Amino acid sequence: MSKKDVDAYINAQIEPQRKLLKDMRTMILEIEPELKQVISYGIPAFRLGKDVVCGLAARKNGCSFYPFSGSVLEALRADLKDFSQTKSALHFDKPLPKTLVRKLMNQRQVQIMIKKKRK
Repeated sequence: MSKKDVDAYINAQIEPQRKLLKDMRTMILEIEPELKQVISYGIPAFRLGKDVVCGLAARKNGCSFYPFSGSVLEALRADLKDFSQTKSALHFDKPLPKTLVRKLMNQRQVQIMIKKKRK
């Protein structure tokens, strides 16, 4: 699965989800240009090495940001108080603030580094 597959997923969505996904993908890659675009669990995801840092998905009424770790959202609970969410996803109907996306991605990358050190 590659960028081409991510393009196909995004292009298959209706508006405004398609634009939201495109804008969020651009933002994620601006924050961490080294990320590889893949499809993971059926959604666009962004991988650094073998580890998924985050993912995006279209929903009926917007989109979702997946940090691929339930504890990321919990760790940033104070920053997320104004957003609708589930245990594993943050829901949005307009692009998330870049500072928030950076925090989410950094938190996930810290978890990945800690996990690797334990091995």
